[in-house]
Amino acid sequence: MNFDLPPADDPRRLSVQAWLGRHPEPTPQELHTAGYVVPHWPAPWGLDADPIYQLIVDDELRRAGVRRPANPIGIGWAAPTILMAGTEIQKARYLDPIFTAEEFWCQMFSEPDAGSDLAALATRAVRDGDEYVVNGSKIWTSYGHRAKFGILIARTDPDLPKHEGISYFICPTNLPGLTMTPIVDATMTHSFNQVFFDDVRIPVANRVGAEGDGWRLTRVTLANERVSLSSAGSLWGDGPSASDLVGLVRKSGGVKDPIMRQRFAGLHCEAEVLRLNRLRTLSARLAGRPPGAEASIQKAMADEHGQHVMELAKDFSGTAGMLVGSGPPGSVSELTRQGEEVGESAGFQSSGVAPVWHYGFTFSPALTLGGGTFAVQRNIIAEQVLGLPRDQDPDREMTWAESRTTRS
Repeated sequence: MNFDLPPADDPRRLSVQAWLGRHPEPTPQELHTAGYVVPHWPAPWGLDADPIYQLIVDDELRRAGVRRPANPIGIGWAAPTILMAGTEIQKARYLDPIFTAEEFWCQMFSEPDAGSDLAALATRAVRDGDEYVVNGSKIWTSYGHRAKFGILIARTDPDLPKHEGISYFICPTNLPGLTMTPIVDATMTHSFNQVFFDDVRIPVANRVGAEGDGWRLTRVTLANERVSLSSAGSLWGDGPSASDLVGLVRKSGGVKDPIMRQRFAGLHCEAEVLRLNRLRTLSARLAGRPPGAEASIQKAMADEHGQHVMELAKDFSGTAGMLVGSGPPGSVSELTRQGEEVGESAGFQSSGVAPVWHYGFTFSPALTLGGGTFAVQRNIIAEQVLGLPRDQDPDREMTWAESRTTRS
């Protein structure tokens, strides 16, 4: 693949520019109708865009200052799963409002006692005629307080092995018996929630795929999630990127300290490796292959990269970096405004939320936990990419030979 974007006179680039000329401030519906929300999707939702065409669209929207509708869980995770396994009725009902962000979505996967071992979930869904009765609890439900729907996994057959008795549902958040408790994180924002299900009735028509097929669909969702969380923005695809930080430093006069300069060079190299691997992942998706282990590679690198971006921004700010609202020279400007818009669109609710750099630094420890912890990602890479053996079952007694090897 040619990793350089086509020149300014490329017909595809000119076509996007012409459309933006006619729609200088496009509405979410106009962006969706044009196919620019998910250009890699097939018609009628996208343009069947190949990787380069999609990057052209991204580049031109960015140059024009146009942001796509903010509905990350709906667009990035729920929609691909519904497209793959949903009924035609489900596709017709849910996909268009997802892409215009008219209906905001959240994810109901993690549980208080089933974090990294997601398949150990205990939330039950018992069928009762044309409905399932759901009882249990979910946690770390991002933006649930503003979502209209959630993607929910629950155990429908407790007698099967833990990966087999799970089903996947579309769950309206206004159902009787469903309640949420806010979780305020270290940044002092309300973006997470704990969700409680007390005899919540979900129609059978809201099940995605066959009963018991939920774990396979969950893996599809998680792979798409890891791709979505690994975009150029340092905060899971949002917020400032390494390029933004380097640009601010360059405008402020550059870096004289050789050690600090080397750290910026290393950050640039990380960003470039991520960009190239992102193109490889994108190519696989557009070739019809679902995201695989390469999504875990991308996320494992991107999470730590995001932490490096925020750490370096604070370090470069010097002692002023200890202050709330601080950032690199020149950052209290358009970049900070855009970062605050990211927080607002994501549903953060807090008085006096710090500008994007301070917020990003405070939030960055969570990057290696959300969407699958750093340890989980490395296990996937070890087993599925490097071909290493699975972890030894801790409940299995070691043989005499194994115990001798362990002691020696």
